[in-house]
Amino acid sequence: MRRVLLAFLVSCCACSATQATSQPTASPEPTASPTAAPVIEPAQPPERPPAFVLPNARLTPGAVATTDTSLVCHRSTATIRPPVSYTQALTRAQIAQYGYTDRFLSDYEEDHLIALELGGAPRDPRNLWPEPRYTFPGAAQKDTVENYLHRAVCYGTMPLTTAQHDIATDWFAVWVRIGRPS
Repeated sequence: MRRVLLAFLVSCCACSATQATSQPTASPEPTASPTAAPVIEPAQPPERPPAFVLPNARLTPGAVATTDTSLVCHRSTATIRPPVSYTQALTRAQIAQYGYTDRFLSDYEEDHLIALELGGAPRDPRNLWPEPRYTFPGAAQKDTVENYLHRAVCYGTMPLTTAQHDIATDWFAVWVRIGRPS
């Protein structure tokens, strides 16, 4: 906005200085009206997400259980989801590994980096991380990305391995690419 305002002021000053010092010509060049509204370009999405949005790739690189599209598209994740007793114990340990100062388990979602509906490994600690629950973008936005990628895989518009790679390396970039849905 400052750049647009500065350009507007500079052009207005240049027009005023030119009009005051130059002689009129037979065919004057058209100039922008000083009362015309400046064109404001839309803001560009940030290049990188805030640090807390993506897991530490060293601690949570992601792990795949299957690359079988027919299995991923026709099974319920309820049968493979690990029990709460397992995920709570893992969350406690990973909160310490990640160096988070907030130790309240309810402030995190022990999330599969590669979602179960995309063939992610259900119990592998390399595929689970304590995702901060109350951030934006955060768990709700990543869930939207998971659903989008699952539909793309099952409708045949994206290979499963591509979806697994995209969500494991940078789910935030996928969220931006699909229009930042809530």
